[in-house]
Amino acid sequence: MKTEVQTGNRAFPILCVLLAALCLAAVPLVAEAQVTPAAGYTPPDDTPSIKVGATIFADFTYINKPTSKDADGNVINPSSFNVARSYINITGNISHIVAFRITPDVFRENNAASAGNGSLIFRIKYAFAQINLDDWMPKGSWIRLGIQQTPFIDYEEGIYRYRFQGTVFVERETSPAGSGFLTSSDAGVSFHTAFPQNYGDFHVGIYNGEGYSKVEANDQKALQVRGTFRPLPMHPVLRGWRVTGFYDADNYVGNAERKRAILNTTFEHQYVNVGFDYLTTNDRQSAAPVAKPDVHGRGWSFWATPKFGKGFEALVRYDHMRPDEDNLLSGGNGVNKRTIAGLSYWFPHQGSVSSALLFDVENVTFSEFTTAKPTQQRLAVHGLIAF
Repeated sequence: MKTEVQTGNRAFPILCVLLAALCLAAVPLVAEAQVTPAAGYTPPDDTPSIKVGATIFADFTYINKPTSKDADGNVINPSSFNVARSYINITGNISHIVAFRITPDVFRENNAASAGNGSLIFRIKYAFAQINLDDWMPKGSWIRLGIQQTPFIDYEEGIYRYRFQGTVFVERETSPAGSGFLTSSDAGVSFHTAFPQNYGDFHVGIYNGEGYSKVEANDQKALQVRGTFRPLPMHPVLRGWRVTGFYDADNYVGNAERKRAILNTTFEHQYVNVGFDYLTTNDRQSAAPVAKPDVHGRGWSFWATPKFGKGFEALVRYDHMRPDEDNLLSGGNGVNKRTIAGLSYWFPHQGSVSSALLFDVENVTFSEFTTAKPTQQRLAVHGLIAF
């Protein structure tokens, strides 16, 4: 029996109301926290504060395959210095209950149809208010409202630290609509809580579904749910093992599904971090008869970052994606295979400051049905600064 979450019928607005009610329920709790505490009680620090940080992704990339031609028709291997991303992170606390984050994103516009093609463009990546619920729930419980991290990608990138090389599997692979299967940030409201005794956490949210770089296109909303379980939190070795399930129920338009399901497992250790993603997708861009088919995709990704000590690490990753299992689209989409191998050095720092250099080789092939896309091979030196 097939069970689906119908985001286009009356059941979905009920979910929206329930999540909104949860947000409203926090209001009297906040008011209750204002009551004068009993004698001998040390109140939390409610002094307003603000912090400013930055994140920079820079690289030099040499394209070995495919070759290109310059203005005179000479065959060349393109190469360039790039600033792929630069963030200004502004975070702060109004009190120990209310916090916020604003993160402008400066990126390179690569849309040939845009008047700003080739320019560095300024836009908002994160802009949200957060109500901390630690006074009444397990530490790490909160409600967020605004443009914020989506549940899965932000979670995985906390373990896979190489976004400065490129996005994770579920964001980098392309859907039939021409964008990544998931986006790292979107506008919406979400709730997060942690399980007792470090057994995991739970994150659910309702989002526009178009991602932070696009405006909402219709009345459909995305329900995203992630649950992570740590089976052996007290084991001296296996406490670093986590199992995660994620589901994204959305529609392009009414009754035209855009759904993703992910099974993920990761392992963290002082000598290596390892991760595995298994992804299934359903995309139907129009519900009109004889319009666009329901395209089913399936893929998986494995990555590992062995740590050699003194700041040196390796990055090994393999992605395998068949975005159109039934070959329903014109020409089909074949099988996308990506291999990444690199060596990095992480500079020693204290606290949450990070800086690193990575040399890597990335190969991407498109097999079977797709013959129009040539093999890609890129050699790059990537740099990261985050504080």
